[in-house]
Amino acid sequence: MSDNLTAPNSLTADVVIVGAGIAGAGLAAALGGRRHVVLLEREAQAGYHATGRSAAVFTPTYGDGPIRMLTAAGAAALHDPDSAFWPHPILKPRGMLRLVAADGYADYARHMYEAGDAHDICLNEARDLFPIMDPQRFITASYERDVFDIDVDGLLQGYLRKARRLGADVYFGCEVTGIVRDGGRWRVETDDGVFDAPVVVNAAGAWADGLAGRAGVRHLGFRPLRRSMAVIDLPADAPASEAWPFVVRFPLDWYAKPDSGWLIVSPGDEELMLAHDAYADDMVIAEGLHRFEQDVTMTVEKVRRSWAGLRTHSADGFPVVGFDPNAEGFFWLAGQGGFGVQAAPALSDLAAALICGDEPSCLLPPAFAGRLAPARF
Repeated sequence: MSDNLTAPNSLTADVVIVGAGIAGAGLAAALGGRRHVVLLEREAQAGYHATGRSAAVFTPTYGDGPIRMLTAAGAAALHDPDSAFWPHPILKPRGMLRLVAADGYADYARHMYEAGDAHDICLNEARDLFPIMDPQRFITASYERDVFDIDVDGLLQGYLRKARRLGADVYFGCEVTGIVRDGGRWRVETDDGVFDAPVVVNAAGAWADGLAGRAGVRHLGFRPLRRSMAVIDLPADAPASEAWPFVVRFPLDWYAKPDSGWLIVSPGDEELMLAHDAYADDMVIAEGLHRFEQDVTMTVEKVRRSWAGLRTHSADGFPVVGFDPNAEGFFWLAGQGGFGVQAAPALSDLAAALICGDEPSCLLPPAFAGRLAPARF
């Protein structure tokens, strides 16, 4: 912790970041050494909501144009992280199998436009990769090698480690109760004290619009969408599942990923919700697992556990990164949707560059920032 306390329960900084998920923590690390940062998180731990409930997969072909560009720009940081902050690898090879039903082919064809190293395979090859699939349910398949499991907690803790070592003050269990612009600075009031800075960053995820409202800043219309997960048992005679790829069905009726001898299955739901501590709906899980059972040769006997998170999307589906055009010093870093973890290195670098008035070090075109700027709304 830095020792620049100006009064009891009061701290002055260059930048106050609200939200210690992957977005806020990544930005705190990227600003380290250039700005004095305060990072505030209302929960008792970082990444409690969306970050900690991610499917934890790095997929270069996930998302549309800007998302793929962000993923590519930050890929090197995930493949070869600084060992001073990330002592263990962040990525582990997984591969990705896409299974395409007849009614999902149009969506699949659109999604696979310029899809990197993905290549078509026959259904027998697909069954070799995912032995429990029923090949009669599908018309084609493809495999993408350059897909990896992400150690999400390892990535997040590395960002926090770097931020702290470079002078950031990090506060957990610290809920923002008010934000006021006064004398060219933002006064951020919390139940733990008052924090003061010329720049405040809204990295509050599903609560981003609510935080903006407290600051008197116009909402941008973010949509928190629930995504559910269930962990199920595999048949006793199932081949070694840890070698199975990440499997996505088109249309998106489900996707699945092996995990420690079990299988994580998501129904791919996207139900609009109010910002809250999301939980899985038993009916949504049951319906998703029923769809899964129709496409495989196994029966789901037991659900070990289930959970849900909120993937928060902007109106156009792309992240919002930049200073609000009508609120001086109010910076948006929100709307990452389901892409926040894999895009975190590039988004953090871009946001830090915009705050500091620098050029981003990641490989993004000069005009790219304008595609994510809040002024587009």
